[in-house]
Amino acid sequence: MIVHLIDGTYELFRHFYGARRFTDGKDAPFAAVRGVLNTVLQVLEGGGTHIGVATDHVIESFRNALWPGYKTGDGIEPALWEQFQPLEDALSAMGVIVWAMVEFEADDALASAAHLASADERVDRVWIWTPDKDLAQCVRGERVVQVERERAKKGAGEPVGPRQPRILIRDALAVRAKFGVEPERIPDYLALTGDSADGYPGIAGIGPKGAARLIASYGPVESFPPDALAPENRSLAMLCKQLATLRTDLPLFADVDELRWRGPTAGFDAWGGRLGDRLIERARRPL
Repeated sequence: MIVHLIDGTYELFRHFYGARRFTDGKDAPFAAVRGVLNTVLQVLEGGGTHIGVATDHVIESFRNALWPGYKTGDGIEPALWEQFQPLEDALSAMGVIVWAMVEFEADDALASAAHLASADERVDRVWIWTPDKDLAQCVRGERVVQVERERAKKGAGEPVGPRQPRILIRDALAVRAKFGVEPERIPDYLALTGDSADGYPGIAGIGPKGAARLIASYGPVESFPPDALAPENRSLAMLCKQLATLRTDLPLFADVDELRWRGPTAGFDAWGGRLGDRLIERARRPL
């Protein structure tokens, strides 16, 4: 079996701003929620059986106490905020397992779910659906991979099912080719380069190529010799690595079959007025 783990927060943002290309900037209620559920349905229609969606119920997490500049919910548009809770409710009504994170982040849930699923010998592969570079640390060989949608072009990616856009599957070799380091060293890489999306700086003057060279020479930042980084930069790098390291110990499920999709709940029909009857009918149709 393939276990599909979807970054619900990323998908909500993607569909929210993607819809604006067709609405002249006018935000239709529940449009982003409908888009995320359509994405989930495409995975199921493509043969997916086991699926879980991680969301940021709130944006802040334990990392905000470690670094004052870490990302917050400030600046998120009200029309987008208003769809956070409906997304979780609609997914649950559709019968999809949802991990709504409060103390931790959706990325921690994805990392923990990948760790748990990959430990089950019944699982052939784990697909983590997100382009976020910090999730690259979870990739393991060809067994746990990162899946990223790319614009359709000749010869790119592979289709998952009907109406599914082309995708890029990034295994360990592809992570190495993209970042210059092994997946396990992604937290060290981000500790040096920083991550503007998450709001931590990394080390000034060290870019992607420089970070890859240092890691290739010395290994993890803890192993860097004294002359590799100034003392104050070493402390900052260690803190940034802590921010970049995803948790893999969250007890999200005891058995991977808890993620098996068994169809919508009885309450899903009530979402027809907000999501559209066609989407409800698709979810009800036997796969």
